[in-house]
Amino acid sequence: MTKKEISRREFLKDSSLIGAGMFFAAAGAKPSDAKEPKVDTSKIVNYNPKMGYRRLGKTNLMLSEVSLGGHWKNRGGGRYWDRFDQDECPEDVEKNRSEIVSKCIECGINYLDITTRAECIAYGMALKGRREKMIVGADDHLLGPRNPANRTVEKLVFDVEECLKTFKTDYFDIWRVQAQMNPPLNTDAEVENMVEAFERLHKQGKAKWFGVSSHTRFWHQHIIEKYPQISMIIFPYTAQSKVIDGKEMIVEQGADESDAAYKSIFEAVKKHDVGVCTIKPFAGGSVFSPQKFPAPEQGSDEEHKLARLTLQYITANDAITATLPGMTTIREVENNVRASYERGKGVSWEDVQWLKRKTDLAWANLPEDYAWLREWEWV
Repeated sequence: MTKKEISRREFLKDSSLIGAGMFFAAAGAKPSDAKEPKVDTSKIVNYNPKMGYRRLGKTNLMLSEVSLGGHWKNRGGGRYWDRFDQDECPEDVEKNRSEIVSKCIECGINYLDITTRAECIAYGMALKGRREKMIVGADDHLLGPRNPANRTVEKLVFDVEECLKTFKTDYFDIWRVQAQMNPPLNTDAEVENMVEAFERLHKQGKAKWFGVSSHTRFWHQHIIEKYPQISMIIFPYTAQSKVIDGKEMIVEQGADESDAAYKSIFEAVKKHDVGVCTIKPFAGGSVFSPQKFPAPEQGSDEEHKLARLTLQYITANDAITATLPGMTTIREVENNVRASYERGKGVSWEDVQWLKRKTDLAWANLPEDYAWLREWEWV
């Protein structure tokens, strides 16, 4: 058998290439052999027949598998905008976000995930008069429960109401609260305050669904098993991430089957019908050359290819509803959606190997503020 004729099974069994439990095969094999149920596409927001759409767990929302992360490059070249001076969005920023949102809508992207006050302001302006064109999940990381002072029900309700006010909308489809990223993690009592705050907001029509983001896998597993109100979770997933094969790892390392370290979070989300959106596909942009805002429209062809292959790798996992890359330029939007548009065409063995080499190199040279991503190699 030549390297170009490798079987799907052998491809998936290669531990150096397994990712999402279902890496795309060189021959173009689909990530799952199961037949997808028929969906009424007339009910899908921004439906584009070229785009793949997936059900977000118990919400039954159909999200574009490549969606829009709220971050984009700031003037210093950083990965996101936090606050605007006096809450005034600069004209060029407003123009950029409006153009990006328009292109996303045109291309079939229908979910927007935002996490800062500046993002609420800028995207609220970009969606003025067309709010129904995006499913929106939102939170303000400075007002949420990462700060111990913000962990009461009243403070959490205030968090959402401030986001609504700055976005200039009456509701969010999802309140995707940003929980503590790393230990010490939010306690069950604090999660119960989040749930109570959501239920209050839900009754008032201000939040339809409840989601949680964190950077700690075991904590995610715990809360989705304990709190049925959680409809979706958000966590990091890159082209270096690989699904835990519990039984094989237990045999190899002699662990007990009850050991949570050898259980994949995807087992829990499937059992409890929880949707999954993933962030940091490009390790906060660290896999690419640095840019500043406004970023040039023309980037490296190699970097765009790396982005497409990375997103294809991530979406090969059918347990992931959507990946959420931030996008600064129109070309980034057009390139990223190709990861979905062209996924059925297959990927060459050479491209698979190239992606692995590029990802291994980036992983070995992660900047200090992204070293924690290595904890998400096995998911």
